[in-house]
Amino acid sequence: MRQVSLNAQILLGAVVGIALGFGFSGLGQTSEITQTGLYVAKLIGTLFIDLLRMVLIPLVFTSIVVGVANLRAHRQMNRVWQVTLCYFFATMAIAVVLGLAAANLFQPGSGLQIAMFQDAIQGFQATQMSLGDFFAQFLRSLFQNPIAALAQGNVLAVVIFALLLGIALVIGGERYRNILALMQEFLELILMLVGWIMRLAPLGIMALLLQLVATQDAQLLSTMIAFVAVVLGATLVHGLIVLPLILYLTTGVTPYQFWLGAREALITAVATSSSAATLPVTLRCVEQHLHVKRDVAGFVIPVGATMNMDGTALYEAVAALFIANLVGIELTFAQQLIVFLTAMLAAIGAPGIPSAGMVTMVVVLQSVGLPVEAIAILMPVDRLLDTFRTMVNVEGDMVGSLVVQKWVTKSDG
Repeated sequence: MRQVSLNAQILLGAVVGIALGFGFSGLGQTSEITQTGLYVAKLIGTLFIDLLRMVLIPLVFTSIVVGVANLRAHRQMNRVWQVTLCYFFATMAIAVVLGLAAANLFQPGSGLQIAMFQDAIQGFQATQMSLGDFFAQFLRSLFQNPIAALAQGNVLAVVIFALLLGIALVIGGERYRNILALMQEFLELILMLVGWIMRLAPLGIMALLLQLVATQDAQLLSTMIAFVAVVLGATLVHGLIVLPLILYLTTGVTPYQFWLGAREALITAVATSSSAATLPVTLRCVEQHLHVKRDVAGFVIPVGATMNMDGTALYEAVAALFIANLVGIELTFAQQLIVFLTAMLAAIGAPGIPSAGMVTMVVVLQSVGLPVEAIAILMPVDRLLDTFRTMVNVEGDMVGSLVVQKWVTKSDG
């Protein structure tokens, strides 16, 4: 009898999780069956995410060190850096422009009054942070004690230290070849662990999607349907049209070919709402299914998981205009340009964790004088929207690795 592939198992788990979530939602939150089911799902889902987080930091550290060392050895590092950063900034800029255009066209929030959400705002305390404070805090987060960064799971600081260590290994040359060989072997071991963890992915994704669907507030969703529709519509246009078009025009890879290779990571991104937690799966898909060289993937994917947030940048731009409409403020072109710049900066500084966009949303709102407390209005629907923007964030990283490999190969030729 032919064994069912892991991809098929993950798809089946996602479908079953969504179906069970609707079933529990129909029974009601107070039902004993629902409470028991959600408890079991929480245990399984938390276990799966914790296992991914367990391998996250060692995987990021070793993959970047080995990737940078090997790229420098092949004289490709400068080209990879240039193409990667250009791609990241270009796609995020397109995403923000798309979000602003959709928000201006459909005007979500214009038919609502902020007084309708007064209860949510009253119980919310937002941390005030100016753009200067945010930038200073972002710079401080780049350079930290590497041991503390590894222990605390600070992905951005780990990425910076790994980049510097990889460059130092190359400059040191043959003197440090044993350390590089050790890093390469350690990376192989971590990838083996990722393979074991992925065997639990169908069950973990089923549990996470079950929780997501069963705990949504249908009444609030109906109140904010225009905002949800604009965010989802713009996000899906970016994910289903813009990024696949860039991929096809650059590499010739069709959307269907990309989906076949990327679906494990994309479904995991939807279930976990964390590009950082999805990173081990993303690396596995990019290397094994999309056939990106390990040197390129080991650099682009971890850096992308901390810097390249197309979905988050788009969401923050739409959310800023939605709140402006709620409070009756019409943002000028200059103010929307400020939203464009701060949304990109905030997305770059956003950690790859669930609802990270809510943390950096403060900076975007304050930049144009909008009430920070209005973030409370977005919180009930943020978890649902976070699943889709995380999927687009991860998709952008995967497309980026293919684009970078194509351009580096072309320049070598």
